[in-house]
Amino acid sequence: MQKPPQSVDFALKETSPNIGAGSVTGDKLSCTYDLVEQMQYLYVRVVKARDLPSKDVTGSCDPYVEVKLGNYKGVTKHFEKKSNPEWNQVFAFSKDRIQASVLEVFVKDKDVVLDDLIGRMMFDVNEVPKRVPPDSPLAPQWYRLEDRKGDKIKAGELMLAVWMGTQADEAFPDAWHSDAASVGPDAVNNIRSKVYLSPKLWYVRVNVIEAQDLVPNDKSRFPEVFVKGSLGNQALRTRTSPIKTINPMWNEDLVFVAAEPFEEPLILTAEDRLGPNKDEVLGKCVIPLQLVQRRLDHKPVNTRWFNLEKHVVVDGELKKDTKFASRIHLRICLDGGYHVLDESTHYTSDLRPTAKQLWRPSIGIFELGVLSAVGLMPMKTKDGRGTTDAYCVAKYGQKWVRTRTIVDSFSPRWNEQYIWEVFDPCTVITIGVFDNGHLHGGGGGKDSRIGKVRIRLSTLETDRVYTHSYPLLALHSSGVKKTGEVHLAVRFTCLSLVNMLHMYSHPLLPKMHYIHPLSVMQLDSLRHQAMQIVSMRLSRAEPPLRKEVVEYMLDVDSHMWSMRRSKANFFRIMGVLSGLIAVGKWFDQICNWKNPLTTILIHILFIILVLYPELILPTVFLYLFLIGLWNYRWRPRHPPHMDTRLSHADAAHPDELDEEFDTFPTSRPSDIVRMRYDRLRSIGGRVQTVVGDLATQGERFQSLLSWRDPRATTLFVTFCLIAAIVLYVTPFQVVVLLLGIYVLRHPRFRHKLPSVPLNFFRRLPARSDSML
Repeated sequence: MQKPPQSVDFALKETSPNIGAGSVTGDKLSCTYDLVEQMQYLYVRVVKARDLPSKDVTGSCDPYVEVKLGNYKGVTKHFEKKSNPEWNQVFAFSKDRIQASVLEVFVKDKDVVLDDLIGRMMFDVNEVPKRVPPDSPLAPQWYRLEDRKGDKIKAGELMLAVWMGTQADEAFPDAWHSDAASVGPDAVNNIRSKVYLSPKLWYVRVNVIEAQDLVPNDKSRFPEVFVKGSLGNQALRTRTSPIKTINPMWNEDLVFVAAEPFEEPLILTAEDRLGPNKDEVLGKCVIPLQLVQRRLDHKPVNTRWFNLEKHVVVDGELKKDTKFASRIHLRICLDGGYHVLDESTHYTSDLRPTAKQLWRPSIGIFELGVLSAVGLMPMKTKDGRGTTDAYCVAKYGQKWVRTRTIVDSFSPRWNEQYIWEVFDPCTVITIGVFDNGHLHGGGGGKDSRIGKVRIRLSTLETDRVYTHSYPLLALHSSGVKKTGEVHLAVRFTCLSLVNMLHMYSHPLLPKMHYIHPLSVMQLDSLRHQAMQIVSMRLSRAEPPLRKEVVEYMLDVDSHMWSMRRSKANFFRIMGVLSGLIAVGKWFDQICNWKNPLTTILIHILFIILVLYPELILPTVFLYLFLIGLWNYRWRPRHPPHMDTRLSHADAAHPDELDEEFDTFPTSRPSDIVRMRYDRLRSIGGRVQTVVGDLATQGERFQSLLSWRDPRATTLFVTFCLIAAIVLYVTPFQVVVLLLGIYVLRHPRFRHKLPSVPLNFFRRLPARSDSML
């Protein structure tokens, strides 16, 4: 079962970046941003101008500002006919790319043919002051404008501030960057770093109890009534009432997902089933969620009667029936005691209940430094060559962060640092790298996924800075490919070790999940709805975090059938069982005296434990303690990362991968589908056989006393009576001692045939012979 380790190309690499954390000679000025390498920027904040002279024949002025440093040029928006404009724009020039010693600022008048120069200013780059947060921002000042000869002009002043800073500066996220100078003004908003918050999600529980005085159109039959509930895109329905009257009863729960702020009302309709695909609406009730009671525990909320409205057609128009008096009995609440799952339970980053009152205090903070990436693959073609505009997205809890997009680079350097509060150490942060497909005026493209990294916080030592280069692995229909490496620095800081260790005794999910559990089918459906809501809300932010990005981060397709994943899970089970199998083989070797010295030592240990049974448990725990200490030498030194061997991604058959990437429903021709279906049947047959074998062994145990085989049960009952009498009169230690020595007897006293108890057990009847 031992598989060779995965190739070095797909493995984690430890690095030593030049960051403040952990270094002895670290720059004290960089302590606020100590998980990333410092990047120096020349910042220019253009605030406003006053008393600008007019250059047009009309006597008006359409001013804008141009900031120029060497080959780089940033331009503000222009104002129509305004001599006192306000821009309040920041320009950032990367110090690594500065090739000039003079910064030039021009104020120009927008014209049809050639823009006129109103005035200019010059700054020596070497004289620019430095500013380090947490210092307050540098105050802008008024500067008199000069003409081309360097003389001050009669009227016209410009307010601006110029300073040298780092990416820790508050102005950094919203600044125009010189390394993205080729991006058009419309797309600048799409490349900035941003922080997003997931919407607050609630479970809406509707207990439909009964309805009264329903008025069906057809009075000659008993109505078959059910209630349909809809909330946004979600639609659920109760079963048809067992009581076929105008006062039906259900007492059934419908559960929906809703996000604050509540935009859509809950709509309930009572409908009469007239036939297949033919239903008649008997009444409708619209309930705004803002008015619904919020529940924090398992105590039931009060029930309420709601009026059902009916609309009738009068002169071709729908009008409300005012005489209508049907009503419905409901118990509705927003369940705040649950955690609304919006990501795969294996990689969840948040386990807190919806209601903030039920949150426990945080146990620590997690810091992430997104340093850089290397060796990224070209994701699209521009001007006949491959290019990539990469950005990172990290998701933990309700907070999503997005770094700025580095335009046209296969080795982008972000050096951005983010921080999260941690409420549970057994959670996972997900970091994804994407290619921005919405630059250069192309709004119709999609952001392509480059790769993803997951880090489980509980696998990190506290207060240690981990700096690793993570391979970005993408599974395609042609196989697993490395699309580059992302360089991260992470640190998990614990506020109280006692509180964190105490967390390990708490259940993983909030109490309500155990007191009133939701079914597996419900959880799957609700998780799907929650993901749709989150992706829709974040795609409406500005700039949007796009649907394809959110779905990739939340593992939206993790429930889809995959031959490769099924194989991988099978081998995981075999890997777990291999330990038990190894112990069984070792014990079999002892019983067969393969190594006489070991067997004699086991005999001595066995006799000591039987004569002094109080030593059994201390010995077991001492052995476990010693095994744990022995394994300490081989403890993992790196956070775990995607394993291509474990995933069976490097040896997957091309047809299996093609099946995994097929659409649902399938888009492949019928002969391929038939082949895959036959393959699936053969695998299903094997699984069915294994499950059937396990069921057979369990049923044989049950049949010992069930009298299905009267003779076998008679023998077993008689044996139990004799065993009870013998064990009653014989000391227990003697029985165990004799049994143990019999099991460990020498091979010359053994038969090749199976033992009597095993033969008896295998002859017991199971229910398999009753199956069709």
